[in-house]
Amino acid sequence: MKYFDAEFFNDSKLREMEDGAKEFNVPAFRENRKLVATENGGLHNPSVLLFKSSWSSGSMTSETRSFEYPRASSVHRPTNDEDIAFMSVIELGELIRTKQITSRELTDIFLRRLKRYNPVLEAVITYTEDLAYKQAKEADDLLAQGKYLGPLHGIPYGLKDIIAVPHYKTTWGSRTFKNQVLDSEAYVYRRLKSAGAVLVAKLVTGSLAYDDIWFGGRTRNPWNIEEFSTGSSAGPAASTSAGMVPFAIGSETAGSIAYPAARCGVTALRPTFGTVARTDVMSISESLDKLGPFCRSAVDCAVVLDTIRGTDAGDPSSREVALGDPFHVDITKLTVGYLDDAEMEVVDVLSSKGVKLVPFKLNYTVESVQSILNITMDTDMLAHFDNWQREGHDDDYEAQDQWPVELRRARLIPAVDYIQAQRARGKLIREIKDSFTVDAFVGNVTDWERVCLGNLVGMPVVVVPTGLKSIENPPKGGTKRRTTVTTGIYAPPDHDHIALALAMAYQSVTDHNKQRPPIDDLGPNDVIQR
Repeated sequence: MKYFDAEFFNDSKLREMEDGAKEFNVPAFRENRKLVATENGGLHNPSVLLFKSSWSSGSMTSETRSFEYPRASSVHRPTNDEDIAFMSVIELGELIRTKQITSRELTDIFLRRLKRYNPVLEAVITYTEDLAYKQAKEADDLLAQGKYLGPLHGIPYGLKDIIAVPHYKTTWGSRTFKNQVLDSEAYVYRRLKSAGAVLVAKLVTGSLAYDDIWFGGRTRNPWNIEEFSTGSSAGPAASTSAGMVPFAIGSETAGSIAYPAARCGVTALRPTFGTVARTDVMSISESLDKLGPFCRSAVDCAVVLDTIRGTDAGDPSSREVALGDPFHVDITKLTVGYLDDAEMEVVDVLSSKGVKLVPFKLNYTVESVQSILNITMDTDMLAHFDNWQREGHDDDYEAQDQWPVELRRARLIPAVDYIQAQRARGKLIREIKDSFTVDAFVGNVTDWERVCLGNLVGMPVVVVPTGLKSIENPPKGGTKRRTTVTTGIYAPPDHDHIALALAMAYQSVTDHNKQRPPIDDLGPNDVIQR
């Protein structure tokens, strides 16, 4: 009782509780585990307790309309593969559409880059080469028949390796599951396949979607290979940053899109909770997990989001979010706040574009934001990996100070205090809703309190590169390695289009998102394949 913070029962009540637990609780626990907990990963039997992130009192369901994408004009095929590798999805799509390049050629380019730089970056778990060439041929054949599926037609990409693809390993980054093949097809993969995109690799997830350490090593930051990428969407961030894929799909429960995108200097979107169905994706927390794109630009993020968003019966928390079209937002009618830690260049640029900028602060009285996140995430994760822990696999985990410690501690979270945490979460959400008096705000994207708050509320954020600065302790003689500078553009739930429109406006007159990392600037023990 001491560790449940419940030392107020006398001895007779404790004996009564012990007898009741033996007779009623423990048999029920065991029966329920037999029903739903023999499989790890939370792929089946989702909870009926659903989190709704929308702030609308009514239903937000409406006819989902595709965004009206801009068409890149006067796009010509570069003479070298390096320039091709760093083109945007929109630009590559125009090369495909106008038959200046084939999907097969693009697939060749990106597979070569993946294999060239992966020995240093450790960002790939599985190459899906046979599947990629099959899908590339299908894309080229369709185009030859006059059928163009849209801007992702024939475009290579990567998936974080918590996302199931038939006939290929889905390892969850863990040595316990490194040979696991799931005979299922994730909703997000089905959506991309139907859009004609070409899967070239399953990319690194930190072990069981925690940080950047996995069974094969630790993923590095292309901007400074002495650093690691941070965050469990390590492979998607590093691979996109290094021009190894044009875009990738990652996930976030508590910072796994924001942190690696910021560290690796790529544009990324953590969407509103529930926007993208998570069917056949490893689950940490059913009320926190989100899938989102890592891209070259906010325009590309919008294109990918439009493809992957939607609801699926396999994910009861998913819904049809009535997003506006980010390409048709009149930003001059928006009022945007900026926090004390906002990158002021973003504020100045948006102001010059006609946006009304005002100082802003989120006001709330809940002081336990970070502990609410930890109680929620750890308890949910343990429910999905109960059997894994009971069988002692936590002893084999790649980083013993991570999930093993947190999930043992989660055994001591009583159900009543888990529910109290959710009630406190509800109070936080109401206070944030009342405090959110602007259309969007700009602020630091890696502040831990804000990461916890954003994920508990389910609000979207676009990670935006805003510059570079010198690394600490550079080697003698100088270096091209840099530390990336980023900010976040946040919007209320169901208003991802507002954040995207503002990010697109900023990137339309800056080029920070177009910079290329010095991935050939290696350390003394690093080798790049030629």
